Amino acid sequence: MSRPPREPRPPRAIDGAPHVPVLLAEVLSALDLPGRALAVDGTFGAGGYTRAMLGVDPAVHVLAIDRDPGAIAGGAPLVAEAAGRLTLVPGRFGTLDACLRGAGHAEADAVVLDIGVSSMQIDQPERGFSFRNDGPLDMRMERAGPSAADLVNEYEEADLADIIFHYGEERRSRAVARAIIEARRKARIETTAALAEIVASVVWADPASGIHPATRTFQGLRIAVNDELGELVQALHAAERILKPGGRLGVVTFHSLEDRIVKQFFSARSGRAAQASRHVPTVEAPAPRSFTAVTKGPVLPTDSEIAANPRARSAKLRAVQRTEAPAPEPLAAIETLAALPARTGRSGGARR
Repeated sequence: MSRPPREPRPPRAIDGAPHVPVLLAEVLSALDLPGRALAVDGTFGAGGYTRAMLGVDPAVHVLAIDRDPGAIAGGAPLVAEAAGRLTLVPGRFGTLDACLRGAGHAEADAVVLDIGVSSMQIDQPERGFSFRNDGPLDMRMERAGPSAADLVNEYEEADLADIIFHYGEERRSRAVARAIIEARRKARIETTAALAEIVASVVWADPASGIHPATRTFQGLRIAVNDELGELVQALHAAERILKPGGRLGVVTFHSLEDRIVKQFFSARSGRAAQASRHVPTVEAPAPRSFTAVTKGPVLPTDSEIAANPRARSAKLRAVQRTEAPAPEPLAAIETLAALPARTGRSGGARR
């Protein structure tokens, strides 16, 4: 792992946006935007990266994508301010190539992905992403489809345990799943506070870490509700298809599951064969290099950024540059990282 050699200025809020973009200076440096015509922000959120990219060079146009209707509505003032240089598209970043074509473009010069839940989603109790303030157990980025409450109240115990263990990395996933089943026999679990209390009854707090006992369970459910890892895998392949030769792809991740997918994908596509492991059971033969590395290992936030924005503490940036090689077939081994193991392989392990 490598930290930036210099200390950039502490990040500042972007013109009233309700969050601080993480690793902003490092992302802009990795994308090398001056002189590029079209950049894609696959995770618009509150518009922090988009606004910064527009400010780098007056020739830069941005196509920004978000699956959250609230983010699309909130971006309208920035669209007007950009005076034709910003196109805001509702959709999933896993389909960013289709979004690009739908907007009349065949290829792009740069793509940035900021993975995971946005700060503004976490800060809105009614969205149900966090247990810091009680709210409905929702967690849906698109506000459509099954919610976290649906999973918690309708899934079988084994399925809940698998989600919490594999996506939440919670070692006591079976105990959590059993506690959920027992609680929902008495009444439907509808709020974030109710679920957090159930989890805390079987997962012991570690005062030294400062992490709430329910953190990993909430992470697992959120990832499952929104198919976040599956969308990430699709987005990496989609970016590969639409980037011009010399185009840059930068990805900011916030936990090990996301970073593992990005690291393995970049390694495989840049000619550094991924190592076989329990996470990647089969390693495919190297294809022609579609990317070359821009960052040497993950770029981490500086101490000053973490002090100014504690949410940056787990962030990692990896970036690559597109070669002239045609996009190979999707990597099945990387797709495996996004999926729950087959039922026959899920009966044992560390869960208890």
